Amino acid sequence: MLDFNSRSQTSAHVNAAIDAALVAANQATPPRSYLGGSRLGHACERALQFEFVKASKDEGADFDGRLLRIFGIGHALEDVAVAWLRGAGFDLYTRRGGGEHGEQFGFSVAGGRIRGHVDGVFAGGPAIPGMAFPALWECKTMNAKAWRETSSKGVGVAKPIYAAQIAVYQAYVDASVPGVADNPALFTAINKDTAELHHELVPFNAELAQRMSDRAVRILTATDAGELLPRVAAQADHFECRFCPWAKRCWALPA
Repeated sequence: MLDFNSRSQTSAHVNAAIDAALVAANQATPPRSYLGGSRLGHACERALQFEFVKASKDEGADFDGRLLRIFGIGHALEDVAVAWLRGAGFDLYTRRGGGEHGEQFGFSVAGGRIRGHVDGVFAGGPAIPGMAFPALWECKTMNAKAWRETSSKGVGVAKPIYAAQIAVYQAYVDASVPGVADNPALFTAINKDTAELHHELVPFNAELAQRMSDRAVRILTATDAGELLPRVAAQADHFECRFCPWAKRCWALPA
């Protein structure tokens, strides 16, 4: 006899309904029509090409409900971090004008084909050694293992894709918020498992920003010409390739 009132059955049914709604909403969201500044530090330029042209992902490689829930929790925790920082006396703006419905801080270059949106900009705050205003704010949530590595090694070593994002954003946002490239950005990492916080001042890395900007131009130019950029690896079992949603497509194409 089936027990339709069991806790496991209830959980499975409710989760299935939630995940189905999340997947449907994600599929209904229009894909980006631009190369995101937050992605330029990705290890593989060919993967960025696939992402830019909205190439179909390999079968089964689309985001499932569990991953979409992880993303949702991350966004919610960023909102919590904003409240914490403001409560601590930081004058933190996440949108122009300070309202909830204002335009998000960001940039658009190359005819709108390269864009980025920042988590926030500090206009002032408590006296923190080494911190000056205005300053860019970037916040990421991560599991305990990734958080420990980031807090011990620093974002530049542990998460180079985030370091590249910060450098690019400082470079381009400085045009609309003068001074953010002169002052270190504040990078916040939230441990989703323990609620521990890591805050790190990240000085502007002009050389890294230039390399990422050159990379963006290279990706756009090659894509416009119908050329495939090199893969990040020589073997399909490389770490980056094993987790790439276009791996099968990629390795079926010429090197």
